[in-house]
Amino acid sequence: MPIGIKIILIILIVLAVLAVIGWIGLRITPAPFEPFPQSSSGPAETIPLPDGLPAPVERFYRTIYGDEIPVIESAVISGRGHMRPAGPFYLPVRFRFTHDAGQGYRHYIEATFFGLPVLKINERYVDGVGRMELPFGTVEDEPKVNQGGNLGLWAESMWLSPVYLTDERVRWAPVDDVTALLIVPFEDTEETFVVRFDPESGLVSYLESMRYQGAESAKKVLWLNEVTRWGEMDGRPFMQDAALIWIDQREPWAILTTEEIVYNVDVSEYIRARGE
Repeated sequence: MPIGIKIILIILIVLAVLAVIGWIGLRITPAPFEPFPQSSSGPAETIPLPDGLPAPVERFYRTIYGDEIPVIESAVISGRGHMRPAGPFYLPVRFRFTHDAGQGYRHYIEATFFGLPVLKINERYVDGVGRMELPFGTVEDEPKVNQGGNLGLWAESMWLSPVYLTDERVRWAPVDDVTALLIVPFEDTEETFVVRFDPESGLVSYLESMRYQGAESAKKVLWLNEVTRWGEMDGRPFMQDAALIWIDQREPWAILTTEEIVYNVDVSEYIRARGE
C-alpha cells in the first residue's frame, strides 16, 4: 500500500477515535451539586387566592395550592441538563439558580466533558443590572442584557409562581380559556408574557415573550419557555423539566431538569457571590 494512502488511513482512524471519545464524553452526566446548605424555612405565610383572576390562571393556582397561596420570598433551584453555549453541540451541565423573588437572580452553571467542568458561567440580574461573565468576556449593565435579564427573572419565577400573585407590581389579563397575559415590571415600564395553559391539566405549558438575545441584537426575538414536564414535590406540582427556545433556532438552547428547590432561605449574600 502506498505510503500516502497509509497516512490518510491513519489520519481517518485517529479522527474516528477522537470522534468516539468526544461522543462518549458528551454523554456522561455530571454529578449533582451538593445539597444547598440551608433547608426551606418553616411553614410559609399565606394569602387568600385573589378574586378576579382570568379563568385559566385561577384554575392553575387552585390546582397547585387550593385557596391559600404561600408567600415565597426566595428560592435556590438546582439540577442538571444540557445546553448549547455556542454552536450545534449540547454540553451536559449542572446548574444552581438563586432567586430573590421578583427582585433578582444569580445563575451558576458548569458545562462538563466526561463529567468534569470545562466551562463555568456566572451571570446575574441584581438591582436592575444584568451581568454575564463568560470565559471569553464579560458584559454588564448593557440595556439589551438588562431587558433579557428581567425577562429571565420573571420566566424562571415559574419555579416560585406565587410571586405572580403576591408582588403588587405584577398583574394578569384575560385572553381566552387557555391563555392569559402576565404583565411584569421593567425599569419605568412593563413587559408582557403570553402564558399558555394545558387544557387538560390546567398547568402552564408555555411562557412567550419578546427578548433580545444579547447586547449586539438588532431586534427582539420570540423567546419560548416550555414546561415539558410537571413533577411533584411535597405533594404539589412543580416545574420539573423545561426547555428554552429561540423561535429562530430549530432546537432548544437549554434543556433543564430540576432536582432540588429550597424556599425562603437567606440569599442576601449568596445572590451576589460567584460559583457554587
